[in-house]
Amino acid sequence: MASKPLPTRSTFIDKPVVPGDVILDLSKLTDQTIKLGGGLQQDHDAITVVKAGILRFSKPNKYWIESSQKRYIPTVGDTVLGIVVDTRADNFFVDIKGPMVAFLPVLAFEGGTRRNIPKFEAGTLIYARVVKANTGMNPELSCMDASGKAAEFGLIKDGYMFESSTGLSRMLLSSPTCPVLEGLGKKLAFEIAVGLNGRVWVNAEHQSTIILVANAIMNSESLTPVQQKIMVERLLDRVN
Repeated sequence: MASKPLPTRSTFIDKPVVPGDVILDLSKLTDQTIKLGGGLQQDHDAITVVKAGILRFSKPNKYWIESSQKRYIPTVGDTVLGIVVDTRADNFFVDIKGPMVAFLPVLAFEGGTRRNIPKFEAGTLIYARVVKANTGMNPELSCMDASGKAAEFGLIKDGYMFESSTGLSRMLLSSPTCPVLEGLGKKLAFEIAVGLNGRVWVNAEHQSTIILVANAIMNSESLTPVQQKIMVERLLDRVN
């Protein structure tokens, strides 16, 4: 009896999957490097699911499982909003909502030297990138992009930070832009930083704008794209 072929990615992308599902057969791919995010693992030539959720894919080659959960599992390459909880000579210790506290080396900043170490007190909010994430070890963060530039990373001032599920965070960072952010952005001026660890920061000139944007985002998770558009239109009608 001929063996049943392993499913291709097109069978599962944007669909619910459960632990044990095989979503990709590496033996059928040539000269391709696959990046795995949370919820997936490699078992010989098969990429299997280890956490229930929705399989997502982003070009050129990253796969991950999206699930609406409060607990965050760090993955290399994730952008996170972290809260400094302690400062040592060589590292800042940062809460990123993961199983273990992360550490941010004091030199992990663009142009970082011993002479210009940032002064972060406990409670400081920072936007960082996960550069190491091994099971049973504290994740390592950096406030530089892959080219060593600060980019958008570093200290976050003012504004309002609130917590969300990891699924909502991924929706806000999806491409094309999700309807709730697209609709708000057409009428309102605001800044936003989204951490894949289930934290969102919003800032604007007026406090009322911050409140409106934050409420719209928190209310959008259980809505369809069409419902998101309707909600945003109604919210904006109230303030115009």
